[in-house]
Amino acid sequence: MAKLYFYYASMNAGKSTTLLQADFNYRERGMNTMLFTAAVDDRFAAGTITSRIGLEAPATPFDVATDLAACVAERQAREPLACVLVDEAQFLSAGQVAQLARICDVLNVPVLAYGLRTDFQGRLFEGSARLLAIADALIEIKSVCVCGRKAIMNLRVDAQGRAIAEGAQTEIGGNDLYVALCRRHFSEALGS
Repeated sequence: MAKLYFYYASMNAGKSTTLLQADFNYRERGMNTMLFTAAVDDRFAAGTITSRIGLEAPATPFDVATDLAACVAERQAREPLACVLVDEAQFLSAGQVAQLARICDVLNVPVLAYGLRTDFQGRLFEGSARLLAIADALIEIKSVCVCGRKAIMNLRVDAQGRAIAEGAQTEIGGNDLYVALCRRHFSEALGS
């Protein structure tokens, strides 16, 4: 039976790079894959998964209205799929995570979802919370804080590098807006 995997990490841990490597491994062996990425992430080319080290691949953009299971079933009807890979999985709705589970359980296609666990306030994203609850396997991709400890938090910063504690849950950015920190340094930066 196919499984639902959730690979999670803080910002800048290499989630997209790991996804693109997994995709390459499947395709190198002649297997078909289907990639999804969040439409809201427009830092690079729309409909493209891009890693900070320069790897990229085309992907189907999703938003809250996208029926992932229908997209996969339609593609599966044309060609067999060996794997579905989802970047920016924190932006999935709980319903879309249920669709990913159905892709595994009904279509028998494994799904590898990659995303953040928490936002800049240390709160779970909807998609991440649901994936943490129902995924068959949870895999942490580790990143490093400035002190050398494991980074598990995402600090949002302004242009001067000062911590931001309030605002919308989603603000798309990279190293210009976020710093991955251990819990201690995250708390110290916020003064808590």
